[in-house]
Parts: sequence; C-alpha cells; structure tokens
Amino acid sequence: MLERQERVSQLGLAVADFAAALRLWPLWTRLGWNDILYRYRRSTLGPFWSTVNVAVTVIALGLVYSEIFKLPVRQLMPFVCAGLIVWSFISAILLEAGGLFSGSESYIKQVRLPYTLYVFRFVFSKIMLFLHDIPIYLVLLLYFQIWPGLALAWAIPGFVLLSINCTFASLAIGMASARFRDIPRIIASLTQVLFLVTPIIWMPDLLGSRHMLAAGNPFFHLIEIVRAPLLGMAPSTDTIMVMLAMTVLNMLVTATVFLRFRARIAYWI
Repeated sequence: MLERQERVSQLGLAVADFAAALRLWPLWTRLGWNDILYRYRRSTLGPFWSTVNVAVTVIALGLVYSEIFKLPVRQLMPFVCAGLIVWSFISAILLEAGGLFSGSESYIKQVRLPYTLYVFRFVFSKIMLFLHDIPIYLVLLLYFQIWPGLALAWAIPGFVLLSINCTFASLAIGMASARFRDIPRIIASLTQVLFLVTPIIWMPDLLGSRHMLAAGNPFFHLIEIVRAPLLGMAPSTDTIMVMLAMTVLNMLVTATVFLRFRARIAYWI
C-alpha cells in the first residue's frame, strides 16, 4: 500500500512538473533565445553562422557526390540539403542533450523550477536554429525551379512528431548523462557512425536489393518524416507507422525513467 501511494505521489509530481513548465513558456522561450545569443555573442552573423556552415556543406557534398554516384545535381543536391538540415537538428539534440541538467546546475540549485522547463528551453533553441537553416532549402527550390506542391504540408506534422521524439530523448539523455558522465562521449562516437550509415548524403536506392538496410534504420525514418515532404512526396506508410511506434516507446521509456529518478537529478549534478 505504501509503495503504491509513493508511485501515485511520484506520478503526481511528474505531471505537475510538466504542467508547470508548460505554463512558464514565456520563461523557457526567452531562456532558449538567450542561449542562442550567448553562443554567438560578438559574432557578425550570429546564428546564421550555422546557416552558412550547412550551406557550404550542402554545395560541396552535392557537387562531389553527384559525380561519385553519377546522379544529376538537380536531383541529389535538394536531397542532401533537406537531409542535412534535419540531421543537423537531430545531431544537435544528441550531442548537446548530455549537458541539459549539468549545464543548468546554477539554476537547479538556486531556483525552484520544473525540470522539464530546461528540456523545453533546450529543444526550443534547437528549433530556432533549425528554422535558420530553412532559407538554404528555399534558395535551392528557386535555383532548380522545384516546387514540392501540396505534399509540403506534411512537413509540419512530421516536424512536430520529430520534435516530440527529440524532447523525450533530450530528457532521457540529460538524466542519464547527469548520472553517468561518459554517456555524452559514447553518443558523440555513435553519432559519427550514424551519419555515415543513414541515407543523408546518399540515396537508399543506391543499395539496390538491400534497400531494406536503410528502412531498418530508425534514424532514416526520423529524417524521412520531414525530408520526404520537403522533396514533394508524402511520407510512406512505413515511415509513419515506425514514427508513431517510436514516439510511443520513447514516451513510455522516458516517462518511466523520469518518474523513477526525477528526485535524484539535483544530487547527480
């Protein structure tokens, strides 16, 4: 009976934490924007340095790999551009979520705020940087005279679903990294491998009869749910089903971890 009451109590605290963070949206949006300003302080282009970096990478990879794969630049470069923009968002979440709570140690130990507020702050700042990269995609559309049509509308719910997954993943990684400080280094190593084995700068069709190797990669679906609409195609049924399954699994695992270890975050950092 006492154990059940404790679980109910922990659940109530977790729900209250989430609800309080949502009500404080003016605070975490402002903090998230300040994180961007602080990161690019005293620079001329500010957050647009990220845009320049992605643009140079897209042009270089598009030109080189179109020759390697013997594909038209008009076909490969928009594919690489859309993939890199989405991947930059995902990789930023993976690489920086490790410092989610440890990087906010001064706030956590001095101010009583919901833990999920720091998650929303973090993801919001990454969404803003993602939006700064969208002009690259728009310029390519104009240059190659491509219009994705009505399929482009799928990009909005696709990105919302991707952001939800990234939010839960950030919370899980942030908690795990606060407890085990080697986690960020492990993720950094894995991220490099994931970039190479995921169809970002190469098309799944190049695998021929082994194209299922790409379909079995969950990160392919995380990218494809947004990239396909940007290229004028609705996401496949397989991608939608995999994304929904990943969202449910991600939510259950993260919620379980948060309920179990929420009270220990302040001690871990």
